[in-house]
Amino acid sequence: MKKNIPLLFAFVVGIIVLASEFIPHRPFNSITETLQNWFMIISGFAILLGQISLVRVNVSKIRNRSRDWQFYLACLISFALMVIIGLLWGKQEARGILGQGAAITANLGSKPFDYLFDNVYIHLSATMFSLLAFFIASAAYRAFIIRSFESNLLMITGVIVILGRTSMGSMLTGWLPARLHFLHLPVLTDFIMQYPNSAAQRAIMISAALGILGSSLRIILGIERSYLGSDK
Repeated sequence: MKKNIPLLFAFVVGIIVLASEFIPHRPFNSITETLQNWFMIISGFAILLGQISLVRVNVSKIRNRSRDWQFYLACLISFALMVIIGLLWGKQEARGILGQGAAITANLGSKPFDYLFDNVYIHLSATMFSLLAFFIASAAYRAFIIRSFESNLLMITGVIVILGRTSMGSMLTGWLPARLHFLHLPVLTDFIMQYPNSAAQRAIMISAALGILGSSLRIILGIERSYLGSDK
């Protein structure tokens, strides 16, 4: 019974939502709208659960003096700081408990929450993605190592696209005559990005959509039960 009720609920809701896509009339459209509102409410509680889980995990790491526990402490302090500032003065046009914070906003140029977001969070994010560039370069090097026909094709395509996106591409092939214009690296790059790359991206998107469809059907039919906490 503990698992049958959620399975039955998932089946009924899934069938109703699926039917509303093919029969956009009452009562299916109104029921689906209500279910979507419920989904938004449940999502709000999911965010709250995520925040509670974040605090519990970090407190446990700090209490046990885990490796690099100072970073967990910094995460908790940052989280608490943003929550408190957001509650006190709000963000953008939203009011906080203490109002709009006009005096502080006049000094900082924006609300404290927005000031920290624009001047701290965005710069930290840019730093993190800058560091990730080195890992991406390392992964690209491993992928471009010549081992097979596919890796050769990937390497050649990658080099053409990289050079074609820089001024070096025009400099290397700018001397070619007009009748060989199609061999210019920027032209080759545009062709690769417009046709083979678009086709590959669409294939990936179609495959992902089919995967989502299959997973949805498995959940509706009760075959996939991992969301209940067990796959049995």
